[in-house]
Amino acid sequence: MNTIRTLAAALALAAAPALHAAAEPVKNIVIVSGSFVDGSGWRVIHDILTQKGYKVTVAAQPHTSLDDDIAAAREILDQQVGPVVLVGHSSGGAVISAASERDKVKALVYVSALLPDVGESLAQVIGSKPAPSNSVKPTQDGHLFVDPARFHADVGADLPENRTNFMAISQVPATVATFNTQIWAAAWRKKPSYAVLSTEDRALSPDLQRWMYQRAGAKVTEVKASHLAYISQPDQVAKVIDDAANAR
Repeated sequence: MNTIRTLAAALALAAAPALHAAAEPVKNIVIVSGSFVDGSGWRVIHDILTQKGYKVTVAAQPHTSLDDDIAAAREILDQQVGPVVLVGHSSGGAVISAASERDKVKALVYVSALLPDVGESLAQVIGSKPAPSNSVKPTQDGHLFVDPARFHADVGADLPENRTNFMAISQVPATVATFNTQIWAAAWRKKPSYAVLSTEDRALSPDLQRWMYQRAGAKVTEVKASHLAYISQPDQVAKVIDDAANAR
């Protein structure tokens, strides 16, 4: 009997670290920006979350191919110590869906984002519903960019025009290949997902966002905002990220 009790106690002690690890709070936030923009627009959300005690990292995206974008996100993920909430905006939604095949990723947050399923491309999903605008233009060398004359109205109508004008002339072109690549993983099928639906979005159909979020079973927060909700409504977006980190 004593031998059995000793063995049971030893097994309980061995399990204790695993139980502790499972309950470890999320303190790492990794943000993946979408196409045509860089990560600087996340500055306010970075400051809000940092003040709450989070370590926030923005994964710079090369926007050269979907593989390259996913590799860049994974490189940042691998640098994190402890559990992570992974946040993706726009095309960054596809990136986090594939990059988060890591045990350390505990939840996904989609902000005005695309959520293709396995075997689907960004272009295929975008084309599945009528688009609210047609301001993305191709170049002769296989890139895409937002028509600068339409950037304010279609991407960030709720921001000061002088800010969107600068974003328009400093945008990072994406490649056509990125939008035509079929995704091979959809982590939202396995991990808790949260979503910000920008109801005034003219770059990505709100109806398409709603359909994708419902398919993913995400917890949805609707925000009256443009495609750049993370800039125009940083408090609301930061709250969704904070809620995802604190969910049990």
